[in-house]
Amino acid sequence: MAAMSLKMLIESDPHQTRIAVLEDDRLTEIFVERHRHRGLVGNVYKGRVTRVLPGMQAAFVDVGLERDAFLYVSDVASDVEAMEDLELDEARSSEESNLANHQQGSPSIDDLLKAGQEIIVQVVKDPLPNKGARISTHVTLPGRYLVLLPTVRHFGVSRRIEDEVERERLLAVLHELPMPGGGLIVRTAGEGKGREEFESDLIYLSRLWEKIRQRAGRVSAPTLLHQDLDLALRVVRDLLRQDFAVLWVDGEETYERIVEFLDQVQPSLVSKVKLFRQRATLFEQFGIEEQIEAALKSKVWLKSGGYIVINPTEALVAIDVNTGRFVGQNNLEDTVLQTNLEAVSEIVRQIRLRDLGGIIVIDLIDMVEAVHREEVFASLESEIKKDRAKTKLLNISEFGLVEITRKRSRANLERLLTQACPYCSGRGRIKSVATICLNLRKELLNLRGRTANSELLLRVHPEIARALQQEERAIFDELERSLGVHILLQSDPELHHERFDVVEV
Repeated sequence: MAAMSLKMLIESDPHQTRIAVLEDDRLTEIFVERHRHRGLVGNVYKGRVTRVLPGMQAAFVDVGLERDAFLYVSDVASDVEAMEDLELDEARSSEESNLANHQQGSPSIDDLLKAGQEIIVQVVKDPLPNKGARISTHVTLPGRYLVLLPTVRHFGVSRRIEDEVERERLLAVLHELPMPGGGLIVRTAGEGKGREEFESDLIYLSRLWEKIRQRAGRVSAPTLLHQDLDLALRVVRDLLRQDFAVLWVDGEETYERIVEFLDQVQPSLVSKVKLFRQRATLFEQFGIEEQIEAALKSKVWLKSGGYIVINPTEALVAIDVNTGRFVGQNNLEDTVLQTNLEAVSEIVRQIRLRDLGGIIVIDLIDMVEAVHREEVFASLESEIKKDRAKTKLLNISEFGLVEITRKRSRANLERLLTQACPYCSGRGRIKSVATICLNLRKELLNLRGRTANSELLLRVHPEIARALQQEERAIFDELERSLGVHILLQSDPELHHERFDVVEV
């Protein structure tokens, strides 16, 4: 089988950065960062303690944001286990565990911190509308393969690397590295890597920490000491590898920053970065806009003529497979097998592209033969290996259902690019024309005996006006008879389907 062609496209303008990852020229992952809403997670500040709350075992720290940031006692004392588990994606421990730690005899917050004290902290959770940012004194600096823990003596390996032999090898390599203080965790991308890659990562991270420390010594609180990388550099750091054919960048300033960054962390990848200079935008050139639009629709057509329907609900995501226009060549069982095989490949692409998380239930077309079920499941297993998110797969049930659990790493595409429909409140449906006409009849019959005029003006959506003159004409005639008035119909395309206005003329 030919190797898959991988490309990355980065398009940046003053308002947003968008990044597309393509496999064989088909979009499989999309990242969007609106510059106005850029998160604070990962930023390092020099802050000043404003209040210590022994009752909550927490403190408020002024880091120069709108609200004071919140620091729990366990984020001042050691909490290394959670770091390995979460690999920097989420905040470290719950409020309950903070109090539990304290009750088990950990140091009290007022032994550790005093009002007015200046400390170096890092944001682990973005502020919410009514809540300040969550911070920690344990700074974690992620590189390409390693995470540097400058304030904690600890060596570990990401829990996503499950092979015990590989874990032991990586730990042995970590202990060989020249580390005067602090600790290191191997990131998932470090699997299979050797001492040389880790050493260059460590040099980069140690220099970064030295810069932060020196700056902290020169400035007074509250001050931003280090801003985490923006989306473009984060994705390049975490995803760009030797097997990518090219990284196209639309935007000279972003291009220069990426080249400069790779020069420091992985010079061998610099030759893959190309500046896009054509008149059409990068995403237009590669047909990305259409693919993003398609990823917001529930129905996805397959090449054979079959289709899948993706329906995210509050509790889970349901994905249904249908043969559609595909009638196959030989017999029904073969047609079903071909459709299911094509569907699982597209389903995994859509899961990654839309970043669907939680419980996902796939309703495949029923297959009679067990060997076909095994073939489809094997294909699904092999496709899901391309997904970086943590996933678990349950076998196909006798009803043709497959359950997947998937850990989402960010807001999914639908939440990022759309909002709930104000008309249907996110249901995706409105009342039918017949239902609206019957509701209208009920409302208007309430006016019996209340109108002195001989004419009424009824303003409705054009679709409802058409129905009242054609298939629902009986309702219109009944209203004129019962009310004893002449009704003038007026179409208004600005009106919502379900709304109507009655004016006495």
